[in-house]
Amino acid sequence: MTPIIILDFVNLFFAGLLAGIEFVIHYGFRAPAEVLDERAQLQFRQAMVLRLRVLVPAFFFPTALTGLAVTVLNGGVSGFWLRVVGMLAMLLWIMIRVVGTVGINSDTLTWQLDAPPTNWKARVDSAERYHNVGVWAVILTFTLFLTAMALQFVVS
Repeated sequence: MTPIIILDFVNLFFAGLLAGIEFVIHYGFRAPAEVLDERAQLQFRQAMVLRLRVLVPAFFFPTALTGLAVTVLNGGVSGFWLRVVGMLAMLLWIMIRVVGTVGINSDTLTWQLDAPPTNWKARVDSAERYHNVGVWAVILTFTLFLTAMALQFVVS
């Protein structure tokens, strides 16, 4: 097994976990959290943000770096364009996170549980619209990297 193939597997590992994390956060926690009372919802969001601000970058940075590396190193093999589009989807995910969700997550940590901003739910709902696209962008990233690697094995 060549170092590039090992790097491909490392990329798939991190991209798959990042996509899984995003999927579970979005589809597994959002609806159940909304049945909680306001204070419990805010407390839950704050706890999630504190943990995810460490966890998500721990998978994002290796995904982006190994994705870039395998895209460049596999420039002449089949699946190259799938990796390029995968990197574009990763860039879309980054932009969505920076523009749509990083700000609200930082703000959430400063909200007082007994006196949150009056528009906190509207702000969270607005950020969730970005997250709807972001979760599918990172799933697309994983899918494209996986397909590119599979194609590489089929063609060789």
